[in-house]
Amino acid sequence: MSIVPKNLLTVLRKPSNTIQVSPLLVEVAACDFEEVYRRLESNAKGLTENEAARRIEKYGPNVVAHEQRFRRTRTLGRACANPLVVLLLLLAAVSLATGDPGGATVMLIMVVLGVALRFVQELRAGDAAAKLKAMISVTATVLRDGQPRELPLGQLVPGDVVQLAAGDMIPADLRLVTCKDLFITQSSLTGESLPVEKFESLEDIGSKPALELKNTCFLGTSVESGAGTGVIVETGIKTYLGSMAQSIVGQETPTSFDKGISRFTWLMIRFMLVMVPLVFLINGLTKHDWTEAFFFALAVAVGLTPEMLPMIVSVCLSRGAIAMSRKKVIVKRLNSIQNLGAMDVLCTDKTGTLTLDRVILERHCDVVRHEDEAVLVMAYLNSHFQTGLRNVLDRAILQFQELHEKHSVPDHKKIDEIPFDFSRKRMSVVVETPQGIRRLICKGATEAVFQCCDRFALEGKIYPVDPLLITDLKEYCDELSSDGFRVLAIGYRDVEQQAAYSKDDERNLILMGYVAFLDPPKDSAAPAILALKSHGVAVKVLTGDNELVSRKICREVGLATDCVLLGPQVEVMTDAQLAAAAEPATIFARLSPAHKQRIIRALQSKGHVVGFLGDGVNDSPALRHADVGISVDSAVDIAKEAADIILLEKSLMVLEEGVLEGRKVFANILKYVRMGASSNFGNMFSVLGASAFVPFLPMEPKQILTNNLLYDFSQVPIPGDNVDPEQIAKPRPWQMGEIARFIFFVGPCSSVFDYSTYLMMLYLFGCWDVSTPEALKQSASLFQTGWFVESLLTQTLIIHIIRTNRIPFLQSWASWPLTVTTAVIMAVGAWLPFSPIAPWLGFTPLPPLYWPLVVLTLFCYVVLTQGVKVWLIRKAWI
Repeated sequence: MSIVPKNLLTVLRKPSNTIQVSPLLVEVAACDFEEVYRRLESNAKGLTENEAARRIEKYGPNVVAHEQRFRRTRTLGRACANPLVVLLLLLAAVSLATGDPGGATVMLIMVVLGVALRFVQELRAGDAAAKLKAMISVTATVLRDGQPRELPLGQLVPGDVVQLAAGDMIPADLRLVTCKDLFITQSSLTGESLPVEKFESLEDIGSKPALELKNTCFLGTSVESGAGTGVIVETGIKTYLGSMAQSIVGQETPTSFDKGISRFTWLMIRFMLVMVPLVFLINGLTKHDWTEAFFFALAVAVGLTPEMLPMIVSVCLSRGAIAMSRKKVIVKRLNSIQNLGAMDVLCTDKTGTLTLDRVILERHCDVVRHEDEAVLVMAYLNSHFQTGLRNVLDRAILQFQELHEKHSVPDHKKIDEIPFDFSRKRMSVVVETPQGIRRLICKGATEAVFQCCDRFALEGKIYPVDPLLITDLKEYCDELSSDGFRVLAIGYRDVEQQAAYSKDDERNLILMGYVAFLDPPKDSAAPAILALKSHGVAVKVLTGDNELVSRKICREVGLATDCVLLGPQVEVMTDAQLAAAAEPATIFARLSPAHKQRIIRALQSKGHVVGFLGDGVNDSPALRHADVGISVDSAVDIAKEAADIILLEKSLMVLEEGVLEGRKVFANILKYVRMGASSNFGNMFSVLGASAFVPFLPMEPKQILTNNLLYDFSQVPIPGDNVDPEQIAKPRPWQMGEIARFIFFVGPCSSVFDYSTYLMMLYLFGCWDVSTPEALKQSASLFQTGWFVESLLTQTLIIHIIRTNRIPFLQSWASWPLTVTTAVIMAVGAWLPFSPIAPWLGFTPLPPLYWPLVVLTLFCYVVLTQGVKVWLIRKAWI
C-alpha cells in the first residue's frame, strides 16, 4: 500500500469517530525529554537490536494496513459474486427442484470452472503486483545500539530514535527531542499548503487540536527542510494515519483509465436495462410462459454482462507490470500503466535525466573567474559540516579530501546550521575557526547568495558592492553558466557569539566567489528524446537551474531552445496565460516547486496527459498532480512515495520502453472492450428479433450460459496477445466516442448473420413445425442448437478481426495461446451437439447440410466485418 493515498484528504474530511491521535502522543508532548524517554523505555542512543526485536513481536510491523491479509478470501469472494455465478446457481437450484439433476450438474460444473478461472488469474495477477511493490522500499535513519542505520519503515518500533533530514518521510507518530529550522509538510493530513515549523520545546496543550502540536510529527507527512531527531511513540495502526486504515485501504483517486472502464460498464448496464425488460415482456406475451420468460431474460442479462472485464483488466495490468519490471520500470499503482501509455507530454528534471548525474567540480574561482583555493576551502567547510540533505554537488565538493588536513578542517568546530530550503535556495553553517573566530559560510544559487551580499572579496581585499558593479559581477557568473557549468556562489561573514543563528543572520555577507560544476549530457539522452518524439511524446524540461545552463544542455540533446519560460514569468501569469505559454515552451528554468505544479495543471487544462519525472524533495507536489508521477529508486523518500512508477535507472530510454509497454496493456484491454461491446450490441437486435417472431425460446437459459462461459474461456489469453506496432506508435487516451462508433457499426454485422441463421433453421431445416408438442420440442431444440453453434463460432472467430487493424491471418497473427484457445473453443462448440451431454443441454445433432452453410456464414461474416473495420479506419473514426 502507498503510505499516503492520493485521495487521503477526501477520507480525512469524512466524519469519523475512529480517526484520532494517540492519547500517549498528546501526553508526551507535555513532557520534558527525560520523561519522554522514561515513558517510552528508551534513551538518546536508541534501542538495542534485541530490544527492538522484542518490541516488533509485541507491537507488530509498522504498517498502517494489512492489504495482503485475507486477500485470497476476498479474491474468491469477488469471483463468487459474479452475476454469472449467481444466476447459474439459481438455475441449478430450479433444475433440481423441477427434476432435472443432469442440467443442474452441468451448471454446477460451469460454476466451478468459471470461479476457478477468475480466482486463479486474479490471484496470480495480485501476487505479481505485490512482488513488484515490495521492490520499492522507504527507509528511515534509526539509532540502534547508538549507531545510525537505514531501516525499512516496517521495522520501526515505539521507542526508536530516528534522525530526520530534508526529503525524509516521517516514519511514525513521534515526539521531537531536537530540531533545527525543521519545517514539515502536513498537506496530506491537514490540507495546509505551506510547511509548518516544528520545535522540540514542551507544549501547553490546553484545548489545542492534536494535529497542531508543534513538537509532534505524524506518519505520512514529510520534511520540507531542516533537520531533527525524534522518538517514536506509536507505529502501525495506532498512528493517526493508521486509525483510518480501514477507510483508505484499496482506495485510490480514479485515473482516466478507471473512469473509462466505469463509463464502458455503465454503457453495458444501459444496454441491459433496455433489453432485458423487453425480452421478458416479448417472450412472456408471445410464449405465455412467464416463468420461462423470466429465466430467459435473466440469462440474457448475464450474457450481456462483461463479467470477464475485471479479470482481463487485472491480468493485463499485472502482465504489463511484470514486462515493465524486466525493463527496469517498477509499477507502484497498476492503474497508472494506461496513463503512462496515454502520456503525450513528459515533464522532466535536467540533472540525471538528460545529464550523467556524475557531477564534477571543475572550477573554484573568485568573482572575476580567477582560480582561488580559498573559495574551495569555504565550500568544503560548508559541505563538510552540514547535516541536511547532501546532494550531488556537496558530494563533488567533498571529493577534495586533501583539503581536510591541509586546511585543518578537524580543528574547526561546528556551532550551528541554517538548513537549505527551496524558497531561499541556499544554506549556511556557522563554524568556529582554530583562531576562535565564528564564521557564517553560505552556499547556494547565485541569485540567492547575491541578495545577501553587500561586499565582495578580490585578491585579498574587500570591496563594497556598488550598484554599477552588480551587472559586471553577474556577467562573470553568466559566462560560467553559458559554458554549461552549474554555478553556486559562496559568501561569508564573521559573526558575534550568540545562542543560535537563523535565516535573519544571512545578511551583509562578503561574496567570496563561485564553485562551478560540470554534468555532461548522457549519450543516450538525444536518441531517447528522438524516440519519445517519434512515439508522440513531447519532452519539456522543468528545472530550478538557470536558463543559460539549461539551454546549453538542451541544445546538446536535441531539444528546441527558442522558447524558454522562467519562474519569475510564471509567477505573474494567470492560469489561462500560463496554459497558452506552456504548450510551445520546451524549457522552464528557475522554477520553484509551486511553479512546477502550476505548469503541469496548465498543460492538463489543454487536454494533455502529463507525466512528470522527478527525484527531489521539491518534485513531490508535481509528482502528485501529474497524470502519472515517475521517480527513480535513488530518489528521496517523499518523491518515491508520491510517484506511481519507479525507474530502477534514471534514463529516458528506460522510460520510453515503459511507455510502449503501457500502450500494449491498453491495446489488449481495448480489444476485450471492443469485442464485448460490439458483440453485446449485436446480440440485442438478434435476441429481440428472435423473441418476437420465433414461436419458442430462441435459446434455453442454460444454453446461453454455456455459450457465454465458452466465449469467456476463448478470451482468457487476450492479456498476452501480440500487439501490432501501429497500435502503440502514438498515445492512446481512453475515448468513449471511438468505442461507441465501433459498437454501432461493427455490432449489427453479427445480427445480419444471426438473422440469416434464423431463416436457414426455420425454412431450410423446418423449424417452423410446431403442430404437436413433440414437433415443437424437436423444432425448438434444432433451432436452438443451430443458433448456439453459429453464435459461438462467429463470436469466437471475430476476435481475430477485432484484435488488429490489419488483415487477420495474412498481415497479423494473434499470439499462439489465443489462436489455440480459439480453435479449441470452436471445436468444442461444433462437438457439443453430438456429445454425451447434448441431451442435458437440450441440443440435437445438426444435419450435414448445416456445416457447409455455417462455414459460408463465417466467411461472409469475416469479410463484412473486415470491410466495415477498414472503412472506419479510413474515415479515421477508430
